[in-house]
Amino acid sequence: MSIDQKTVAKIANLARLKIPAEEQAHVAGELSNIMQWVEQLNEVNVEGVEPLASVNDASLRMRKDVVNDGGCAEDILANAPARTADFFTVPKVVE
Repeated sequence: MSIDQKTVAKIANLARLKIPAEEQAHVAGELSNIMQWVEQLNEVNVEGVEPLASVNDASLRMRKDVVNDGGCAEDILANAPARTADFFTVPKVVE
């Protein structure tokens, strides 16, 4: 697929890019090369190849989903400017 300067100008407009007229010919050539490379990829035989999300066949370690309070209220509230019991105290914002 060959891309001309008119197509480059349209793509630049849609992408909100400013490509000077003297550079449009160079960009057209680069985009044409990219499209030729994509066409080459379409010729590759991928019959029987399963799609991959990653080349590593790894999964994350799972842990039990246990609900708890964390047990560290004192550590969390240590830097609070104001507190009441185990809660942050904030100024009233709605009257």
